[in-house]
Amino acid sequence: MNEINAIAVLDKVSYIYPNAKDTVLKDISLTIKKGEFLGIIGATGAGKTTLCLALTGIVPQFYGGRFFGKIAIAGLDTLDHPVSELARHVGIVFEDPEIQITATSVENEIAFALENLCVPREEILRRIPIVLKSVRLEGFEKKNPQELSGGQKQRLAIAAALALQPDLLILDEPTSQLDPIGSQEVFATVRELKEELGVAIVMVSHAAEEMAEFCDRIALLSHGKLIAVGTPDEIYSQVDLLQQNKLRPPEVAQAFSQIQQKGINIPKIPVTLEAGIKALSELRSQIQPIEPPIFTTPIRSNKPPVLSVQNLKHTYDDGTEALKNVSLDIHKGEYVLIVGQNGAGKSTLVKHFLNLLKPTSGKVLVRDRDTKDLSVSDLAQSIGYLAQNPDNQIFNTSVEKEAAFALPFLGYAPDIVKKETERSLKAMQLWEERHAHPLSLPKGERGRIVIAALLAMNPEIIIFDEPTTGQDYQGASSILEVSRQLHQMGKTVIVITHHLYLMPDYADRAIVMGKGTILLDAPLRQAYHQTDLLESTYLTPPQSVELSQKLSEICDREYSLITPKEFANCFIPS
Repeated sequence: MNEINAIAVLDKVSYIYPNAKDTVLKDISLTIKKGEFLGIIGATGAGKTTLCLALTGIVPQFYGGRFFGKIAIAGLDTLDHPVSELARHVGIVFEDPEIQITATSVENEIAFALENLCVPREEILRRIPIVLKSVRLEGFEKKNPQELSGGQKQRLAIAAALALQPDLLILDEPTSQLDPIGSQEVFATVRELKEELGVAIVMVSHAAEEMAEFCDRIALLSHGKLIAVGTPDEIYSQVDLLQQNKLRPPEVAQAFSQIQQKGINIPKIPVTLEAGIKALSELRSQIQPIEPPIFTTPIRSNKPPVLSVQNLKHTYDDGTEALKNVSLDIHKGEYVLIVGQNGAGKSTLVKHFLNLLKPTSGKVLVRDRDTKDLSVSDLAQSIGYLAQNPDNQIFNTSVEKEAAFALPFLGYAPDIVKKETERSLKAMQLWEERHAHPLSLPKGERGRIVIAALLAMNPEIIIFDEPTTGQDYQGASSILEVSRQLHQMGKTVIVITHHLYLMPDYADRAIVMGKGTILLDAPLRQAYHQTDLLESTYLTPPQSVELSQKLSEICDREYSLITPKEFANCFIPS
């Protein structure tokens, strides 16, 4: 590639962190063109974040370690020019917005970096509303960033980076905490920035559907090596290659790959929904008249619910009405999915289950007992809670101590503590790691440590709050498999997530929230096909649902498919 048209050139780049043996980046050569949108994909540990830091000069300037090869950004060698100088050409948004936000208001956060670069006041005032609109934060100008939800904070960090209008903008999992439509809007906004201003984009993301639609090229990393670079069509159509590297292909690609495996000729595996719908029209003659799946109602006990919410309202101190007359019952043994846009009230609702928030009005009952009469520790024996970031719940020096910590406070005798700790660690496949420091283990295993600690207390209900955020496909699947095991043990499981495509194999009931209310409470399959309602709360159904609806249109009969496998099973060789 002609380096005259390049904004970044990597030449045989390798890197080893200080006091480490493993080479994190291994002989990477890559040219990033001016104005292109390059996606970087790879499983956890592939080296994606390290590559992003190397493009800014932070690696190795701040981290140290051993660096080999050369990186040039806008013609500047990242070893010869300080990060502050490189920052005029390259901006970065990290996965965790907390580490980037410092100002006391949203507008000041955006203005901060611009002021440091001596951008004129009039230009700063012009840019602020533009970038706030692009990330759906209009009207938040005066709000303290610490009062924003996690997803809103991430949108603010993106807005602040966009306002700088750098030559190269790097985004490391920038949409991991956003609802699906918010994620699509960020992708669209970034593409507009690329097209209108010529800014080159490097984005790391597990959002396969969006990456396939918006990127110009995709770079696939595996164990620090660059193993493939190509267009989204070239990379995402290689379903076997992606799965070998523990990555999830777009659902459209999965579905048509499975159709191809049936011996049906698919000249080109589609990787976007638009291409999939076009390919579907060409397969009309090979659709078989199968009996479509039907909506089924989850089996619920006639006994009193284990969890009941009655006309619950909650208004925060700043006047925000987070919950408005919410009522629902959850029965023993259910697996319930709670979904909704950022700010829909999901986390506020769950905090009432745990008595971390008090109702403004209404009631929350656990086993017919009002939570206002129960302490947080009382509820902990009935309800286990896995936070989005498990590190916030870990504070002991060994896995075994972490799992056992709460039991003596609940009055368990030493022999019972030992027995229950061993039981829970073995259930989570952590017994062999019992002497290890929790924070020395990978993030997925740290999540299982928290679950083991919860299991040791034997709660009846276990809540997973956004457990798949920031996880690669393998990590997300691993956590959900744990949730399945707990459900099979008779536990009542509640999962909050934006990742609807992950849930068909697990949940049987979906509660859709929007603006503090319950918009829908229905069987999962039925909820997924309420596409207009889902979109009203900034959710998008899996691509399999949209393919199913197109299939219904073509065949003039109702299909209610929700997975690539179900869709593929509708086809036979002619």
